[in-house]
Amino acid sequence: MGRRDRHTRGPPAYGREELAESEQPDDHAAVKLPVDLAMWDFNHCDPKRCSGKKMARVGIMRSLKVGQKFNGVVVTPNGKIPVSPADRSVVEAGGTAVVECSWARVAEIPFSKIGGKCERLLPYLIATNPVNYGKPWRLNCVEAVAACFCITGHEDWARQILDHFSWGSAFFEVNRELLDIYAACTDAEDIGKKQEEWMEKLEQEYQDRRADETGEDDMWIAGNANHAQGDQDSEDNTAQEDSMNDETNEDLWTTDRLGNRVRKT
Repeated sequence: MGRRDRHTRGPPAYGREELAESEQPDDHAAVKLPVDLAMWDFNHCDPKRCSGKKMARVGIMRSLKVGQKFNGVVVTPNGKIPVSPADRSVVEAGGTAVVECSWARVAEIPFSKIGGKCERLLPYLIATNPVNYGKPWRLNCVEAVAACFCITGHEDWARQILDHFSWGSAFFEVNRELLDIYAACTDAEDIGKKQEEWMEKLEQEYQDRRADETGEDDMWIAGNANHAQGDQDSEDNTAQEDSMNDETNEDLWTTDRLGNRVRKT
């Protein structure tokens, strides 16, 4: 579908952040969250620039091995339904885990050996990380965890982890309306409906822009309508003036034998 191309539909790999997050001092002291954060790291990106590894360095995320399962919500491209407020109790009890991998290499991931009982996709959101800023679906690890927290009613936790990134506040600014919409939903089905409504809105806006652009092109092809009307009015006025001049020119007129005024032949 055309919409898939325009909005880059489809779940991303949550984590790919090559050539992005540089090794820079972190002024925010690590705050111990009340829930577990974890990742399966497949080393697809530069360790010095990976948001997942940075969270591990500051002590707020741990690594899982292939073969280990996770009891909380697992945000993964292998999920079948989106995370929703209905998953709040699972997040609060078991935490959140992500798959740190490249979408281009997702076929290499042994999904049967990782994951858990509560595997979830993320609904439509916009990335604000340095590599994929402004791109739909292309969230990295920390954005994926933050999105999961926001949707399940814990934006405070999301802000705590994004505070470790210079661009973190942009995630809330860019996605504010969507995050509020998703957080107000009831379950995965409701999330799916709201996402579809949002996608339809984007599609309509796209079609409206195309219609406006086509209308402008048609105007230039047809010529300036105001100018064309002006030309026609000018021609009509000239014809009227010629007629009036003819009527007032006595050399062009004579009187016939019945007394009628007629044009000379």
